[in-house]
Amino acid sequence: MSLTRSISTPNPSSVDALIKAVLAGEHGPLPSESTATSVFWCHHGTRLAGGDTTYLNQYVLVRLGDSFGGCAFEAGEIEPSICRDASGAPLDVLLRDSPRPLRIAALDAYLSRVRPHREAAGAGDAEAVVLPTGTPEVRARARDAAVAGLLETDAGAAVGLIGVVNPLVAAIRERGGRPLPCDFNLKATQWGDPVTDDMHEVLDRADAVVATGMTLGNGSFDVILERCRSRGVPLIVYAQTGSAVARAFLGAGVTALSAEPFPYSQFSAEETVLYRYRAAVAA
Repeated sequence: MSLTRSISTPNPSSVDALIKAVLAGEHGPLPSESTATSVFWCHHGTRLAGGDTTYLNQYVLVRLGDSFGGCAFEAGEIEPSICRDASGAPLDVLLRDSPRPLRIAALDAYLSRVRPHREAAGAGDAEAVVLPTGTPEVRARARDAAVAGLLETDAGAAVGLIGVVNPLVAAIRERGGRPLPCDFNLKATQWGDPVTDDMHEVLDRADAVVATGMTLGNGSFDVILERCRSRGVPLIVYAQTGSAVARAFLGAGVTALSAEPFPYSQFSAEETVLYRYRAAVAA
């Protein structure tokens, strides 16, 4: 199946440039004409069976009509009171004047509404991958195998992993890759591999990079994007939060994307869908 990018809007140079373009109406209706119906604040922990890592995740979510947008953030960046203050606000206000994670969540909601992932799949621009009903471990393995399936590297290739998820480390190894894990909050993988907190070290050595949607919230996405562009290194984005934001860079530094709209796989035991995109390859 050939998955190509067919979105006609110009490629942005950075996340801030994308927000500016959206505010100017270059990607669809003016955000000032829309209202954020609801804003959610979510904090949860997960420890998968057989592992010794407890993942602690915080999300801010924005509902815009029939779409949701999200952004992961570090503990303490946003307080639950944001829900009271931001729910019902005009979308352009959230895009201009909010803490960065809420700005990303609002942007994600807008871009998800303008072009839902399900419509991209229906048009043949994305591949819908069904994650099976099951335990967190079963669903995490299926999800991360789908992400690793976007890698097109030779055996032994060094794969930078910006944002460490143990099942994804395993999936990269199963495909013959050599993970170079980087994370601000972990010191080692489940198997004892050292995890660096210096993403520049990883970006300099990697033959391909897999970055999570968390990089949109902490501001490192633009740096990763530019470094991969300059080195000609494939960049695969593994996005639960910020998936529609990352999609805007497909073909402009992002070579492939695993997009998982809300509700994310860890919030359900039932079948859910993620969407895989690949940038068009120039002839």
